[in-house]
Amino acid sequence: MHRIELAPGYEISRVIRGGWQMSSGHSAAQSGDPVADMVACADAGITTFDCADIYTGVEEMIGRFRKHYADLRGTDALKAVKIHTKCVPDLDLLPKLTKATVAGIIEESLRRLGQERLDLVQFHWWDYAVPGWLDAAHWLGELQRAGKIDRLGATNFDTAHMRQIIESGVPLVSMQVQYSLLDGRPARHMAQAAARHGVSLLCYGTVAGGFLSERWLGGAEPVAPLENRSLTKYKLIIDDFGGWDLFQALLSRLDAVARRHGSTIATVASAMMLQRPAVAAAIVGARNRAHLASNLAIADLALTAEDIAGIDAVLGQASAIEGDVFDLERDRHGRHGSIMKYNLNAGAA
Repeated sequence: MHRIELAPGYEISRVIRGGWQMSSGHSAAQSGDPVADMVACADAGITTFDCADIYTGVEEMIGRFRKHYADLRGTDALKAVKIHTKCVPDLDLLPKLTKATVAGIIEESLRRLGQERLDLVQFHWWDYAVPGWLDAAHWLGELQRAGKIDRLGATNFDTAHMRQIIESGVPLVSMQVQYSLLDGRPARHMAQAAARHGVSLLCYGTVAGGFLSERWLGGAEPVAPLENRSLTKYKLIIDDFGGWDLFQALLSRLDAVARRHGSTIATVASAMMLQRPAVAAAIVGARNRAHLASNLAIADLALTAEDIAGIDAVLGQASAIEGDVFDLERDRHGRHGSIMKYNLNAGAA
């Protein structure tokens, strides 16, 4: 597994194991032994894991994995494992958020993960119209200086607000964003600004919840209700991208490339994102280790100029998704925002 430095002395795998699908709030049933699956990932070289305070039960699960992995492989092996969690205060909490509340969120993550210092905390703020987001970023900076947090990142901020955080003195090393062949919003402004400020992009949604796979090649357009909220979310992106026919054209082109390399559509789609400017890693969600081999292949896949040109030719026919990063999702009355859940910590409680 290829590795990359987000900052001096802080190295991650270029494929990150996502934790959202392991959440008890996800509609899909879990199978197998999640701790054993994480051990298999780490042993294979995927040593970076993404989770969040709002992913119900996942921080605790990863905490069990960390303890088990140290017992199994030793503390030196555990040092290579990086856990990326998040600080996502509920929308209803934002108007009354305090420094003590933020400190409490971090203490809870430390307890759940069994860590003395969190590796990377990614901060999110639901509504810019509610004041306090910059204060909260600085409170996290204070916790970093106090030794509670190693590195700070953010997730789903737009470019302007990311710049304000950095220029105010908060040392962000990463920004987690939705970024895929279907959703190129980070390329519009974010990627250039991130590179200028030394911020690496960590991409989720590179396979669009599973839509970028052989399962949907040649398939009929699905109709609501879809299997889960993830598919609903990415089907809206497909609609905005150009509709089902253009999506099928993209799948056909990706399939041709995958066949030339003995690979899969999902692997090609994620490998393409690792070549984008400022992108450090792709976050790949998994319920178990069934797709471990194809996930490992993402960073190794050497796409040719012909491969890339063919894919880009289809992308050139697409409509640009509106706005900056997460703009559509912030509109709680719009098509994209109305399906979001904004108070997940309260729901978990």
